Amino acid sequence: MEKLEKPEKVERKEEGIYGVGEPDLKSIFIGSEIIKKVPKIYGVSTGIEGLDYLFFVVASEDGKLIRKNLGGIPAYSVFNITGVSDTGKSLMVEQFTVKQASKGDKVAFITVETPANFVALSLKLRANAMGLDFESFENNIIIIDAASSTRLRENLPDLLATLAYVIQNYKVNFTIIDSVTGLFETKEMLARSIVRRLFNFMKKWYQTALFVSQKRSGHEELTAEAAGGYAVGHIVDGTMVLAKDLIDSAFKAKFYKKQIGEIVRLFRIDGCRMCGHDTKTHFLEITEEGLVVIKEPIFKIK
Repeated sequence: MEKLEKPEKVERKEEGIYGVGEPDLKSIFIGSEIIKKVPKIYGVSTGIEGLDYLFFVVASEDGKLIRKNLGGIPAYSVFNITGVSDTGKSLMVEQFTVKQASKGDKVAFITVETPANFVALSLKLRANAMGLDFESFENNIIIIDAASSTRLRENLPDLLATLAYVIQNYKVNFTIIDSVTGLFETKEMLARSIVRRLFNFMKKWYQTALFVSQKRSGHEELTAEAAGGYAVGHIVDGTMVLAKDLIDSAFKAKFYKKQIGEIVRLFRIDGCRMCGHDTKTHFLEITEEGLVVIKEPIFKIK
């Protein structure tokens, strides 16, 4: 009879005090250390009429809490602007771009949908509508053409490396991506991962950023849901939701005081981690000159 070999003794690795993995000590901060790195938050005027006064902070004065208007979106925030087509998303980020550039600040505009030359044309039109001389600040806008570059559109590390180069060499403080949806349109399962990397990048470089995202036809109009689900809205600091409502019934015509067949556009801020904000749904108007204006809340309809 064949003799069986004795099985080798297998040593069992005991789980240590830190668990199976190794602790990342560089990621641990105590309050007094990290508070030294906290940036001062202030308002960044958007160039969009009716929007700036919707953000505020609560401060203590003489032992009382008072509300102070921020005068714009909070600096270093990353906002998602979402909505279906023809609601004014691109117009908003173009107005924001023109406003910052006209003040002497540098803006990186990543275009994912439209070639750079057509974006430049649109920015010039927006400046003219705002009564500004585009030629006097046009070099403050640096356009990254991911719409014409498959490599930038499909390879996020290359896009971020390009943006880092622009931020360092042109001293950029503001970044626009129109649209972030174009970076994961064929791979929505990766939306959360892509947006997380973009968000962390903006924070690392202290950018005040606006991401445009597209809604699918099945998404509810006034929620933060967009292509990729809630991936964008859950990660960024806040979301601005744009919607439109077709007046297709006598009830809507009476409620909005509009004619059947007209379009009513709506706007609301869906959260902001970095400051307080208005929570009401407002009317939104796109003027004949192509400018977005945030109007009164819809509850004021009489």
